[in-house]
Amino acid sequence: MGKRILGILMLIIPATLFAQEKWGLRRCVDYAMQNNISVKQADVQARYSALQLQQAKDNKIPTASFGTGFGLQFGRSIDPTTNLFTTTQLLYQNYQLQGGATIYSFGRLKNSQLAADLNLQAAYADVEKTKNDVALNVASYYLQLLAAKEQIEIVQVQIAQSKTQYDNTKKRVDAGALPELNLVELESQLATDSSNLITAKATYEQNLLVMRALLNMDMAAPFEIETPPVELIPLEPIAELQPDYVYQLAIATQPQQKANDLRIKGAEKNILAAKAALNPSLSGFYSLGSTFNNQAQSPIGSYTVNPPLGKVSIDGTDYQVYPNNPYTINTYGKTKYFNQIGNNFSQSIGLNISVPIFNNGTARNALQNSKLNLENLKLTKDLANQTLQSNIYTAYSNAISSMEKYNASGRSVESSQKAFDFATKRYEVGLLSTLDLITNQNNLLRAKLQQLANHYDYVFKMKVLEFYKGQGIKL
Repeated sequence: MGKRILGILMLIIPATLFAQEKWGLRRCVDYAMQNNISVKQADVQARYSALQLQQAKDNKIPTASFGTGFGLQFGRSIDPTTNLFTTTQLLYQNYQLQGGATIYSFGRLKNSQLAADLNLQAAYADVEKTKNDVALNVASYYLQLLAAKEQIEIVQVQIAQSKTQYDNTKKRVDAGALPELNLVELESQLATDSSNLITAKATYEQNLLVMRALLNMDMAAPFEIETPPVELIPLEPIAELQPDYVYQLAIATQPQQKANDLRIKGAEKNILAAKAALNPSLSGFYSLGSTFNNQAQSPIGSYTVNPPLGKVSIDGTDYQVYPNNPYTINTYGKTKYFNQIGNNFSQSIGLNISVPIFNNGTARNALQNSKLNLENLKLTKDLANQTLQSNIYTAYSNAISSMEKYNASGRSVESSQKAFDFATKRYEVGLLSTLDLITNQNNLLRAKLQQLANHYDYVFKMKVLEFYKGQGIKL
């Protein structure tokens, strides 16, 4: 009994786990936001823009650099510790800490930082645009998957009907009530239906592969979507999706339009920064340094001497003459390393004014380039707005057309169903040939498949309009 229970659990648990693995549209979109390669590339560009902003901020911070050098000096040269000419060969080492800070530059650094900040916001908007595009693609293929799945179900119903007709006809053929040709025709129809089922399943699997690619998912990973009834997918009334109204909302909400506005503002700040480069700038500087050489000497001691200044002769006797104060003579030795570093410590501080006079036209050309960039960005914005408006009006026209096709296909299914029901009754009493019955059955199948395609196409076109309205993608 325990083994049986374990066996049942082994069958139930995987089935439960598989059911939990079904993906809804929201889960697909969220997964794509985290893993889609295009989204990741847009995020990398945003991080690059963030580094540019950080650099613009760091440019306002005072600079500092430290350096040291070590070398051999020989021949006639200047002693680095005494600044006197010498011919003594010596080893030397120097240290230097120096830096500076921009005090006033006519707003060049400030406007460069503002431009970088606006460009970063535009990069974030680009990320959102990429996410929206990916979400729209995911929704498109999600609906195609739902349609393909329902096509499989429709074809399976068709096969079941054909199989029932085949079984009934076989009984009548065996009884001699119908010719064997009727049975052969139904066998051919069953083969056609089986081929249609294989095609529908292949279409479904191909769409699954495309969806996995959009999600950047392993192609071998198990993946199954939820199948909400298409008739229960909420749609806004077409009256609330008028193209002029949707366009006005899209201009204010779509990330592409936000990015264009931000880049134009950033370009205006870059023009101000480029103009500032034509003006003088005031900066401060400082420097700290010290040096050492292995031949430097300094007093290490002293001794007192009192040498005679001369002699005098008094009454024929010579006497030595000494000064009243004896002399102090220093003794020298090599100066210690850290003593030299401390004794030779030097400092400087000052102001520097830089006046651009001629720099091969670099600054003026940079200003003209920034102006042309602004002009190009404005044209890009106009083109993007024009494209957005065209897309919205086209989407509205497509939605109207899809709605009309869907309504027409519904009427076609109704008439095809009636025709098939009548044909079935006539066939059952022997008043209709098998070929005519198959023709009516195929007409019904095509009508159902066309209605299904039109229904999902209509839903998607409406969802595109809702997307432009700023409501995102939802089923």
